[in-house]
Amino acid sequence: MSATETGLADTRLLTADDLLRLSAQGVRGELVRGVLHETMASGHRHGKIAVNIVMELGNFVRPRKLGTLVASDSGVWLERDPDTVREPDVAFTSAEKIPLDAEIDGYAEVVPDLVVEIVSPRDSRRWARDRAQMWLDHGAPLVWIVHPDTRTIDVYRPGAAAMTLHEDDALNGHDILPGFTCSVSTIFA
Repeated sequence: MSATETGLADTRLLTADDLLRLSAQGVRGELVRGVLHETMASGHRHGKIAVNIVMELGNFVRPRKLGTLVASDSGVWLERDPDTVREPDVAFTSAEKIPLDAEIDGYAEVVPDLVVEIVSPRDSRRWARDRAQMWLDHGAPLVWIVHPDTRTIDVYRPGAAAMTLHEDDALNGHDILPGFTCSVSTIFA
């Protein structure tokens, strides 16, 4: 959707507030340096995998009161003037960064500790690598890129080579969620 289609002048970049208003009108997307990038619903398999991840992480995070888990449509405000708001599929932010009782009505302005992106059929391997690098560049210490077609998960950490996990491997929370582990096959179950 162009700025004209949204009712805004062509020369005006969108803001995070504009994106919230558009979201209320049913427009789904991310903002990259003021430019709207619409997203489409990713389908049943994508949603099922996201729920599996949220359940596994939630069963670990919630009883320990470690932080907050959010799923897509929550948005993270990464840059201002022009604004960038990205939308991870799943994200964990520690209670040290965002207190458990915090009520955030707009977009979180804190980069999550763990970002999970689930690759859609229309996304390329390059998109996945670029997406992981974008999160790392903004300070996320752990990124999981989930590949439903190959049933693998790429794990990205700052200053380390990406590691690809297969269904018979165990996914863990490293120093972000010490003690968290689950089999990769569980994510795709």
